[in-house]
Amino acid sequence: MEQINSDKIKDVLARIGITQLNEMQEAVMRLENRKDLILLSPTGSGKTLAFLLPLLSQLKAEERVQALVVAPSRELALQIEAVFRSLGTGMKVSCCYGGHPFQMEKRSLEHPPVLLVGTPGRLLDHIEKGNLNLSDVHTLVLDEFDKSLEMKFTTEMKKIISHIPYVKRRILTSATESIEIPSFVGLNYPERISFLTARKSVKGLKLYKVESPGKDKLDTLYALLGELSGESALVFCNYRESVERVSDFLTRKHVFNIGFHGGMEQVDREQRLALLRNGSVNIFVSTDLAARGLDIPEVRHIIHYHLPLSEESFVHRNGRTARMNKEGASYVILNESETLPEYISPEPKEFFLSAQPKKPNLPDWETLVISRGKRDKVSKKDIVGFLCQKGKLEMEDVGIIEIFEASSFVAVKRGKKKALLPLIQTEKIKNLKARFS
Repeated sequence: MEQINSDKIKDVLARIGITQLNEMQEAVMRLENRKDLILLSPTGSGKTLAFLLPLLSQLKAEERVQALVVAPSRELALQIEAVFRSLGTGMKVSCCYGGHPFQMEKRSLEHPPVLLVGTPGRLLDHIEKGNLNLSDVHTLVLDEFDKSLEMKFTTEMKKIISHIPYVKRRILTSATESIEIPSFVGLNYPERISFLTARKSVKGLKLYKVESPGKDKLDTLYALLGELSGESALVFCNYRESVERVSDFLTRKHVFNIGFHGGMEQVDREQRLALLRNGSVNIFVSTDLAARGLDIPEVRHIIHYHLPLSEESFVHRNGRTARMNKEGASYVILNESETLPEYISPEPKEFFLSAQPKKPNLPDWETLVISRGKRDKVSKKDIVGFLCQKGKLEMEDVGIIEIFEASSFVAVKRGKKKALLPLIQTEKIKNLKARFS
């Protein structure tokens, strides 16, 4: 198969604001396109771009599905779709996942995309109802395959793969080294690329313990967040109820934060992730749902509010920082009755808190919500033009924009929104009335 033209890659990367691929992405690009691949790399290290870029020389703008990406979570599937759209190929991509209207997906599949992304259960539903023809798929990607196995999607994946008769290349990604790959995957003498390291001792990751004077760690967490100078922090709790309790406590202390767990509605989860990605939330309180299987940006600080339930959980939580030679810090909060588990060795240095707690800083961005989205055919270009012309913003005042089905989230420099809202409140975007909040 033809190798990708380097000038084409440069054009694509320039379009998404990347000047250079990281080491892992370059290693994947050097491979022949026909070789099966096992890619071992931490979640969020750029695997999506690594497996999408080689596809650009192989996909043709025809109404047939030529590449299939299977992802374990709805959030990850949506992120893969968003990354492909950002490459600006002009070719159709569709995303299928539970919690999204089935009939809407069925109508979209009547004009098949060149790239289809989806979760195992929903993809199998479409196959069994005759909405999908996968006979032209030449590339299969099983993203975060370890997570799919953990979530018991083996039966669904086996059935999906049985409906792809002529696949020429299989790519399997994992954030865990110790996985057994079932024979039904059909890997043929795969190339293996590993960028996994022992996260407890990885270069750039500093590990600390923080002593909490009482059994309840809330005040200790507040004091720790105040020491982090407003840098992004992911606070891990073991239970949904704990996420809500911690998030509510921080809110009462006037600390801007977002809680996140699997019991929330899908739309709510998508929007909360958007706030993290666009920088208008810098404190994200979550269960281990955010430790892996989600394509979210790297954060600077990991806080283990609860001790992880296993060493694997500890490794995956810490994998959200200090990726690809960057620096990060991980903090384990211990109350008077807790001791460090054996797998956290050697014992981390103690992180001492100030006698007088400081209030955590606000993020640099805040989010403007516009009540128009994909179904209104609103584009990022439309939004930027509207905010600069009608809202009198400068280009540098507008950050990351995410467009959902019925709304759009726009990051705006903190302090700009107050003057912005009166200017746009009665204006139309793309000749459409909209609510701005």
